[in-house]
Amino acid sequence: MTGPLFDATLLPLRRARAAALGSDYFLHERAFVDCLDRLALVARTFSSGLIYGSALPGWVEGLHAAGIGHVTAIEPGDDTPPPAMPDLCLSIGALDTAEDLPGLLTALRHILAPGALFLGAFAGGDSLPALRTAMMAADQAEGGASAHVHPRIDPPSFAALLANAGFVAPVVDVDRVSLRYSSLDALVRDLRGMAATNRLLARPRRPVLRRGLAAARAAFSAAAVNGRTTEIVEIIHFAAWTPDDANSQPSLTNY
Repeated sequence: MTGPLFDATLLPLRRARAAALGSDYFLHERAFVDCLDRLALVARTFSSGLIYGSALPGWVEGLHAAGIGHVTAIEPGDDTPPPAMPDLCLSIGALDTAEDLPGLLTALRHILAPGALFLGAFAGGDSLPALRTAMMAADQAEGGASAHVHPRIDPPSFAALLANAGFVAPVVDVDRVSLRYSSLDALVRDLRGMAATNRLLARPRRPVLRRGLAAARAAFSAAAVNGRTTEIVEIIHFAAWTPDDANSQPSLTNY
């Protein structure tokens, strides 16, 4: 890594805009419910939990209902000390925008108790192909190229990162969600409502021009069937365990 990839100042601004628009984190909620279902299949109990990344309303209560008595939520870069070696860590929608994902995974592994469960989900793989095609059409119409969509990690690569960070028995699978939209603008509204628009430092700093926007809308509509274009979001789900040996507890401040 030669420098920061993401603009850390944008996340609270994106969340504030989402709240003003009437936020709807429906993909995050889908992932959370799926994680609770997976947790229910684990034949053991957990005494304390850590949510790494944003905890939406009801998530802490959901973990309490799953039998985890003490739950702490920590945002990326938060200097709040994590609980003393929790035996469960849940992370939804945060790992795909980590600046140093291998380092973050190693830090998370070290703050967890021996034999702890780490599970969660994030957007990865081939997410948003229709949007990527539309923005390529916009760039071609305007005679340039810009970074419009976040880079994504594929499931095999993430499984390898978990193993390299010291987790054991990693399992990674994909929930492939199909969404149908009447227009490109409807897709963008949903992304804004989830605070999921472009946070790259190399993002364009001016709006797409009229010619580019028309080309993007046309490309998106060209893929429509019965008036609606299918967009795909690949939600990567994962689960892994910390080894049954002594851990240390470094800070998460830098992640």
